[in-house]
This record gives sequence, C-alpha cells and structure tokens, in this order.
Amino acid sequence: MPLFFALDLTKQNIFYCIYMIVLQNTSDNQTFNFIPRSYTQGTTYTIKITNETTNTEVYNQTSTSFVSVDYYYQHSDTFSLVEDTMYNIEITAGSELIFRDKIFCTNQTVATYSVNNNAYTENSDDNDFIVL
Repeated sequence: MPLFFALDLTKQNIFYCIYMIVLQNTSDNQTFNFIPRSYTQGTTYTIKITNETTNTEVYNQTSTSFVSVDYYYQHSDTFSLVEDTMYNIEITAGSELIFRDKIFCTNQTVATYSVNNNAYTENSDDNDFIVL
C-alpha cells in the first residue's frame, strides 16, 4: 500500500512526519492500514469517509473485526473515490473516535507523483534570434 511521507526540518533537532492513506479511483477491492487508539474484538466499528471539498459522506460501513497484522490493523473494501481528491476518514466505536486520518485518491504511483501529470506541456523553441 503506497504512503505519502513529508519531513519538515525547519527547527533544529525537530522534524514532523505527515502521513496519509493513498487509495485509487477503481472498482477493485482496496486495503488501508491504520493504528487505532483502542481496539476490542467483536465491537461494532463505523467507518466514515467524507469528501474534504464538498463535505459529503461517500462511504459509511460498519465492521466488527479488522485484520490484525503485527502492530496495526487493515480494512479492505471497495471505495467510490474521485481521483485527485482529498478525503477525511473516521473510525468510531459508538461515540468514541478511535482513528482519524486523511485519504488522497490518485491513480499515479506515489514514487513518481506529479501535480502537473498530463497537464503541463513544455514549449519547445530553438532559441533563434534575429539581430538587426
């Protein structure tokens, strides 16, 4: 599963790491990893994904179990997401928030991600000048 990482080294000996979930605009099953604040097997959890721009809910499902892998958990499903859009995800157990994060939807690979993908064309010029 691809991840975004960004480091800010503006203060001496302090760095910040920004992490977000990256999913694709596809009708295939996708999986994301998360570390909840608390987890109890058998509890009913609600997973809500909201479009950050329009503030509309695009996904709302419940689950009674997540797949445990080492120190984190996984959730798999089919998500209806729009490419190049940011989403907020919240997982709750009743009224208790156990996980909150951001999702970015892109079909580009994270390692070569470009905001200008297929949108910027470079002008080619031979730099010939006429001097009078």
